[in-house]
Amino acid sequence: MELCNSTLESGFILVGILTDSGSPGLLYTTISVLYTLALTSNGLLLLVITVDARLHVPMYLLLGQLSLMDLMLTSVVIPKTLVDYLRGENAISFEGCALQIFLVLTLGGAEGLLLAFMAYDRYVAICHPLNYTVLMRPRICWLMMATSWILAFLNSVIHTSYTMHFPFCMTREIRHLLCEIPPLLKLACADTSRYEFMVYVSGSIFLMPSLAAILASYMFVLVAVLHMSSGEGRQKALLTCSSHLTVVGMYYGAAMFMYVQPSSYHSPRQDNILSVFYTVITPALNPLIYSLRNKEVMGAFRRVLGRFSFIQDGGCHIEAL
Repeated sequence: MELCNSTLESGFILVGILTDSGSPGLLYTTISVLYTLALTSNGLLLLVITVDARLHVPMYLLLGQLSLMDLMLTSVVIPKTLVDYLRGENAISFEGCALQIFLVLTLGGAEGLLLAFMAYDRYVAICHPLNYTVLMRPRICWLMMATSWILAFLNSVIHTSYTMHFPFCMTREIRHLLCEIPPLLKLACADTSRYEFMVYVSGSIFLMPSLAAILASYMFVLVAVLHMSSGEGRQKALLTCSSHLTVVGMYYGAAMFMYVQPSSYHSPRQDNILSVFYTVITPALNPLIYSLRNKEVMGAFRRVLGRFSFIQDGGCHIEAL
């Protein structure tokens, strides 16, 4: 098979879900609306958590990091997809492809680890409330966030470097919404079976312990909640934990299908649907799941709006004088 010696110059062609869709206009509009929703909801949640001092506690600091990761992840992929569709071009350079793989792996991996730390935070808050300020003191909270970013960064550097070292064939079409390892390896002109197995193993190692920790944490939480004497406390704990588990299910379901499922079970259509799910649908839904059912977040949102309204009204009053 002929090798593409000019891959570095010519790059790849992304044949994503918009190109293969029977109704690209409708799908384009839907993705645009979801992306706008993801930007708005995550941006507002991040702003509220940053501005309102009452939310400067571990639970909401971790939630702010989740919003930041979602905001960055969806912005790495969706704007290019929408612009490419309007321009009628789907090209991406070799360097751009490598950067996209690196950023998606970093942000996705950091989010998976962060969800595990958020589950531990809820476990400590509900099962060990008297020790919460010690077990989740600010230093530990910041260490959790740093650990998520650092481990995901190292994992991403290794996989991006190894994936992009393969020689690629003349067919440069990646039948996927973005540059990711599984669809890109199908273009390699070398034997990638060992590396595909490595991706499967490393994906399992990266995802499974975190998922096991999450499930264990919420199992203990559920037992503790069922033994609560206060009906209001039980309801609040169940609402919080159900929100977290909904996010966990969406994230880990898509991640395991993409990186833990054997390559022989992958299909372009399935991978494209999954990519839309975790690059735009999940980032759009996460802040809504957390904020709409959380009285503290909604209260902080009203306070922030009231503060900005007061500043604006004060400015208008000064101008009138």
